[in-house]
Amino acid sequence: MRESLPKSLSRNKSAAYGDPNTQSSVRFRERRSVTPMEKEFLRSDPTEDARWMQAALALAEKGRGFVEPNPMVGCVLVRDGVQIGSGFHEKYGCPHAEVNALAGLSAADVRSATLYVTLEPCNHFGKTPPCVDAILRNPPHRIVVAMEDPFPEVAGKGISRLRESGIPVDLGILETESRWLNAPYLKLIREKKPWVIAKWAMTLDGALATEKGDSQWISNEASRALVHRMRSGCDAILIGSETALLDDPLLTTRLPSQEVPPRRAHRVVLDRRLRIAADSRLVTTAREWPVIVITNPPDTADRASENTRATQLRRLLDLGVCVWTIPAEVSEAPLPWILEEMGRLRWTNILVEGGGRLLGSFWDARLVDQFDCFISPRILGSGSSRRPISGKGHEWMNQACRADRIQWESLDGDLHCRGFIGPWI
Repeated sequence: MRESLPKSLSRNKSAAYGDPNTQSSVRFRERRSVTPMEKEFLRSDPTEDARWMQAALALAEKGRGFVEPNPMVGCVLVRDGVQIGSGFHEKYGCPHAEVNALAGLSAADVRSATLYVTLEPCNHFGKTPPCVDAILRNPPHRIVVAMEDPFPEVAGKGISRLRESGIPVDLGILETESRWLNAPYLKLIREKKPWVIAKWAMTLDGALATEKGDSQWISNEASRALVHRMRSGCDAILIGSETALLDDPLLTTRLPSQEVPPRRAHRVVLDRRLRIAADSRLVTTAREWPVIVITNPPDTADRASENTRATQLRRLLDLGVCVWTIPAEVSEAPLPWILEEMGRLRWTNILVEGGGRLLGSFWDARLVDQFDCFISPRILGSGSSRRPISGKGHEWMNQACRADRIQWESLDGDLHCRGFIGPWI
């Protein structure tokens, strides 16, 4: 991963010490001409690098929900095996991790230290000045970067400038972990669409609701508290019209007292026939917490239904609801268009909460990046109860979607399963 090093050094550092052939090669290079970067590589300890990069990744995680659409970034400075500075990107528009980590440190502190950062330092003016400038004003002895930033204004330029200044830069320590941390950011940069999280709760026998539509509450308080925590880090919560009509949900984020949600997720309803009630809890609170209704284009062939639709549309707009109209050319399969519109707003994470038809449509279109399933130890025992995912599905088991990096946790008796789908690392 150390792209500027010779292959004999970049493949495996331990080989440089354990393989006699490699040893002689290294000694030969040192007798001839060895660069400062090669010498620094031979002195570095990959185990220690991984340890401190893991600490930087843990710091970066603290920015989740606060920094988007920016990436989460953490940074630590280490001298003689001791951490002397640390920081993370705390909020969108505020100083970046490197600036926070360097704050208060003198040149004497930093000149013999190694700086570990989870993402390539930026080299451009955005909401804040370039991080590379801050580093060069107080340069460390060495820099270790987990991954290159794919943002076009950065994309290797920050690392190049640091190397050109004479600072050794190692790239690729815990790169996979860094990519997983910022997978939503990577998708937004490359695809210009948000990260899609599918969420549902179900009974032990796989029911989303009873035959009559009763679903409150399948999951327990601990599970619901985690869902509110998830909502607090998302830009939008998306439901279908059936869920809006049957459950009359509020879809706000409720955290423990005195705790302010990092984000106020837009409440979005895919309501193709514009059936949402004007006295629903979503509509009546639209001026307090944003609501978007996504609907089909007008049917010019049916004058009566169009008049009814126009009346409903005016009523919703008067009550503070924002309405998106699906273009006629994509009205049969609108989900990619919806994600593109959200990407234009630079929304990074959206939470799809149901119902079954909407979740099924996302799975059928292979648009889900992550799922969070909450399983309650309840059994309804009815063959006609509602299922959590009601799409077209697949005829054969080998066609089924398979998740990666599965995580399980127990929540006071409920089981929470999280998995990931997609190539965004």
